Amino acid sequence: MNISQLETLIMISKTMSFRKAGELLNLTQPAVSAQIKSLEDEFKTILIDRNQPVTLTDRGVVFLEHAERILEVVEELRQRLYDLNETPQGHIALGTTTSIAIQILPRVLSYFQDQFPLIKTSIQSMASSMIYQQVENGLIDVGIGYLIERNPNLSTSVLYYDSFELVVSPTHPLASQPHATIEALREIPLILLSPDTVGRKFVDDVFKKHQIVPHVVIELSSSEEVKRMVEINLGAAIISRLSVTSELRTGTLKMIHIPELEVSHPVGVIYKSGRYLNSAMQQFLSDLKGMPETNFTSSE
Repeated sequence: MNISQLETLIMISKTMSFRKAGELLNLTQPAVSAQIKSLEDEFKTILIDRNQPVTLTDRGVVFLEHAERILEVVEELRQRLYDLNETPQGHIALGTTTSIAIQILPRVLSYFQDQFPLIKTSIQSMASSMIYQQVENGLIDVGIGYLIERNPNLSTSVLYYDSFELVVSPTHPLASQPHATIEALREIPLILLSPDTVGRKFVDDVFKKHQIVPHVVIELSSSEEVKRMVEINLGAAIISRLSVTSELRTGTLKMIHIPELEVSHPVGVIYKSGRYLNSAMQQFLSDLKGMPETNFTSSE
């Protein structure tokens, strides 16, 4: 058994095709078949049902689980050897919300990439609830989002605090009022984030507590989309205070303070407990945790 054979089996499980697996691995179809046959002969079992579409047998599924774990160990070995050379390099997959990716990450990543040019960082935008799942499943290395749950398999650290506020267009009837009561939300058209977001779940809890049935005219998946709709006065919105910093400064949005909404929500870094952290990951997490809160909440 060798690493190439395991990689081939994993690729077949994903593509459900010997031909497609070969194309992605730069192998001929006969070479792919030979590798799988060699594995089956060595372990005296059938790993793949070759009927179309190609699927793993029950024994193949068990084999796949161990193959993936073996490759994870091999990748960890590679990273440890890189670290011994004192040349941090590799790839960090980062997951965060759209608003954090736009408002916060540029200033963090520009510093980090200047210090560690051999580290490549990719960013995936998703809801905070999805960040937890992706980190726990190993699909992303680090998450930055609202700290909404406790999970023994994950480590978290608070970076800063945010709140959710009512914002309106300068031409909205409420725009001239710096403060309003919760009752103002009963009648006005609202543009809200989708139900899977932290902001929406918080707002729904507030509505339920005060027995308010909101007049929701639009639901959108990101704060950036919500802001654009509010700017053209299609409705008011309740979104992250930090996500509207620029619009408040330029005057394209107005913030209306409602006491019941002014609750602090921790935003922080999320990563898997007990996972080996190469020197690049250690430095990245150290840089994040060491930054003062003003680095994240500054209006500039």
